[in-house]
Amino acid sequence: MNPSTIEQTLGGNPYPGRGIILGKSEDGDYAVIAYFIMGRSENSRNRIFVEEGNGIRTQAYDAAKVSDPSLIIYSPVRVLDSRTIVTNGDQTDTVFDVLSQGGTFEEALRTRTFEPDAPNFTPRISGLVETGAAFGYRLSILKSGDVSGKSTLRYFYEYGSPAAGEGRLIQTYLGRGPADGDGDPLPPFEGEPIRLKLPGTIDEFSHAVWENLDSENKVSLFTRYISLKTGLTETRIFNKNLCKTE
Repeated sequence: MNPSTIEQTLGGNPYPGRGIILGKSEDGDYAVIAYFIMGRSENSRNRIFVEEGNGIRTQAYDAAKVSDPSLIIYSPVRVLDSRTIVTNGDQTDTVFDVLSQGGTFEEALRTRTFEPDAPNFTPRISGLVETGAAFGYRLSILKSGDVSGKSTLRYFYEYGSPAAGEGRLIQTYLGRGPADGDGDPLPPFEGEPIRLKLPGTIDEFSHAVWENLDSENKVSLFTRYISLKTGLTETRIFNKNLCKTE
């Protein structure tokens, strides 16, 4: 089965929520990373991405409008040596700390559950990119196993020796439209991460993602290309609230 395009997967999807894309560039020279956030409420939409060290953090665009910072302010991206961690919550710090102590991505996430935001119980999605001697990446989703939020389902996916020009997308919600159920509670993402065709340069890739996110609900996008030869990075940040790219 051929990989889907970004337009086919994200275009026309009003609310996939938060999403992580990991893969390998079309020319085979770069690890590819993207993380996007969307929002339906004023609190969720009141955010921007800002760079912090080698990673990024979320920040309120208008501090006066923040109603609950607990689940919207965090560090989505942190870097530890040749490993880049990408998540949709404070589990970024959990993974970073466990890896720093010699543990694994999976061990870190087995200590966490989905977000405590009933009735949605938003899944925690996480990714880890290794650009050292053996390039590969991992993805995970932690989601509620029942409507009461009393059980946790943990899924882990490992991709070694990725093909050039391909990646995988994991997102928090299905959100295809009313026929699929995109109200309250939101239906969580299901199945294996979606196989995607990745366009060439970082700018082509970044604009393909940004332009296919729903214009009403998109908030911010982070993309990064990491050279598999030198480790040097290129980063792009899009913030709807700033009406420009940074």
